[in-house]
Amino acid sequence: MEVKDIEKLITDAVELDEIHVSFDGSQCKIIAVADFLGDLSRVKKQQTIYAPLTQVINDGLIHAVSIKTFTTSVWQREKMFNLPL
Repeated sequence: MEVKDIEKLITDAVELDEIHVSFDGSQCKIIAVADFLGDLSRVKKQQTIYAPLTQVINDGLIHAVSIKTFTTSVWQREKMFNLPL
């Protein structure tokens, strides 16, 4: 599984303004940016980004996932501290 495959799984299911993914062969780190995320609870934000990955996680292709979500305005402020991975 490659970064572009992970990005495609997520972006095919969720419309995002930006996505940044790093993957080291087992651990996946994701930064997702979209304004609609601001309307969701913390748990729902995680579930929204995690859901498209369920099958590859169950298949053992990804073992750990770290997800950070931002609205576009918050991302503009925070990206200096959360540089794409």
